[in-house]
Amino acid sequence: MWTDVLPAVAAGVLSIAGGRLVLALLRRHAILDRPNERSSHTIPTPRGGGLAVTPAVLAAWTLAALGLGADVWLWAMIAAGLGLMAVCWMDDRHTLPVAPRLLAQAGAVMVLTALLPAGQTVFQGWLPLWLDRAVTAIGWLWFVNLYNFMDGIDGITGVETASLGVGIAVVAALAGLSAGLVPLGLACAAAGAGFLVWNWHPARMFMGDVGSVPLGLLLGGLLIQVAAEGQLAAALVLPLYYLADATLTFTARAARGEKVWRAHRQHFYQRAVRGGRRHDQVSLAVLAGNVGLIGCAVVAAAGSPWLGLLGGVAVTALLLAALQHWSRGLTPSPGAP
Repeated sequence: MWTDVLPAVAAGVLSIAGGRLVLALLRRHAILDRPNERSSHTIPTPRGGGLAVTPAVLAAWTLAALGLGADVWLWAMIAAGLGLMAVCWMDDRHTLPVAPRLLAQAGAVMVLTALLPAGQTVFQGWLPLWLDRAVTAIGWLWFVNLYNFMDGIDGITGVETASLGVGIAVVAALAGLSAGLVPLGLACAAAGAGFLVWNWHPARMFMGDVGSVPLGLLLGGLLIQVAAEGQLAAALVLPLYYLADATLTFTARAARGEKVWRAHRQHFYQRAVRGGRRHDQVSLAVLAGNVGLIGCAVVAAAGSPWLGLLGGVAVTALLLAALQHWSRGLTPSPGAP
């Protein structure tokens, strides 16, 4: 029990305490996210709080790995998270071009996908191994990016990280999956919750790419492991709101011929804020939806995968409909239809 909880305690403490130090650093060096026409905030706010969150998760994962006698894949995940953190910190400081950022993400995903146990399939044998690996890598890379895209209002990434971490731990415990999934998931949850001390509305600092991108990599890896151990439905259900909002918005923007890599305010959650809802109201709505998704994932893990999937789709549809309803009367946004 303590081996499961101790990494989470460490992650939570480091996220909160580290947040204070990082906030002082960001203010001292004036590393600020300044409002523009694509922002959801109105005053300059320190950006780079992930410099506390990501190291907290990686330190907790290292602690868990030492206790578990972890395999090469987990150590590679930790190393990849550290590498992406370094690249993304440079991006937060100097705004790197798209190509090197994407290459760093793709390189990390490809190496980690190649290190998955030989013969282990993520899609439970529905695809030949080579295609299983290709779809896994593409899906993982998309998850890393959408996790960054969805980090657009106060509290949402902390809420999502906490929700996914708890959901992964619950599913792993219920389904008897690898023991390491429980402490690793709880560590992510604690670090995400700890960051809310600094990021809850009105946020004192933002996470930045240095947090959202590595977290997308690490949480995506845990979801892949859940799927590879026979719980594909649960692994799809847990992040379903994020997957739906990001993918639907990306597809709509691409269909309109927009530059999809540019910042915008067209996600469902952003439109709800533009429609007059506070950041914390929207983030709490996402939390409520995620609680429902965790329940659906539990149903899937308990032996009813299709019922869990259908429930997850219903919960996600209701949440998207609520956010769309809140977006009535929204203010104009550049590039919006």
